[in-house]
Amino acid sequence: MNSVVPPLFPLLQPYRHGILPVDARHTLYWEECGNPQGVPVLFLHGGPGGGISPMHRRFFDPAYYRIVLFDQRGAGKSTPLGEWRDNTTPWLIDDIESLRSMLGIEQWLVFGGSWGATLALAYGQAHPRRCLGFVLRGIFLCTQDEIDWFLYGMRQFFPEAHEAFVARIPLEERGDLLQAYQRRLFGEDHEESVQAARDWSRYEGSCLFLQPHPEMLSAFEEDSVALGIGRLEAHYFLHHGFMEEDQLIRQIGRIAHLPAVIVQGRYDVVCPPVSAWRLHHAWPGSKLHLIADAGHAAMEPGTATALVAATEQFRQKQAFE
Repeated sequence: MNSVVPPLFPLLQPYRHGILPVDARHTLYWEECGNPQGVPVLFLHGGPGGGISPMHRRFFDPAYYRIVLFDQRGAGKSTPLGEWRDNTTPWLIDDIESLRSMLGIEQWLVFGGSWGATLALAYGQAHPRRCLGFVLRGIFLCTQDEIDWFLYGMRQFFPEAHEAFVARIPLEERGDLLQAYQRRLFGEDHEESVQAARDWSRYEGSCLFLQPHPEMLSAFEEDSVALGIGRLEAHYFLHHGFMEEDQLIRQIGRIAHLPAVIVQGRYDVVCPPVSAWRLHHAWPGSKLHLIADAGHAAMEPGTATALVAATEQFRQKQAFE
């Protein structure tokens, strides 16, 4: 199975990019691609801490869309990498608004997968008038059940990955893996912190695909990726995403009038389909596409095809009639 699929639009280069300082500690890397006069679309990456890549530009018709991408606090080319201080969901929402204001955009389509879908929902509920609609993949609502599933439940399907995930954790600490990782990720021992981030990131990367993709897993083991994912995912889990329990479902009425397409892998072990099902049923008028031959990753062929179809349907004004 190829990780790059034919329906994606061709590779393209940004026509503009830059660094946006958002406070005394954090700067954000951002870029724009496609049509400068086109309909704005905001891409929100996963993780937290995952960062953007050139592949993410390819879900959108560059002749039609003004494509805006950025690395969230502590991720990718934003600095400092893996920085968890002054890094919360409300701050990320404020960052999006700062970027939107800087770029002179009134409204945009919001596209996000996994944690990017979480952030898309939180942003939309905070600023519904700024959103044209949503394309969401691999739904994660940041509930305690979902966090517990990630830490313990995924071993039901990926026991070897989970065994490696806990290998450096003493038996007496394995009853609370999040606290065990907190002590290592945010402790004073730098080498231990980096190793813990690698272990966490490798665990997630091992569980993403329905079919194995060793070349993708190797990317999760690189410090430039692992430090963002390992530290920031744990940080956000420790604080329940800086939201109240089930907040995104309870506040869905704030954006229920807006169109939404939800794309979900049937065999997504990282973010099981029940969350997408709950979101769909809470959101009248949303469209749910369960992809029969996909796990969690955006670049699996069925999922990538459905995501491109969603952006094309939005362009053609057919998906939301």
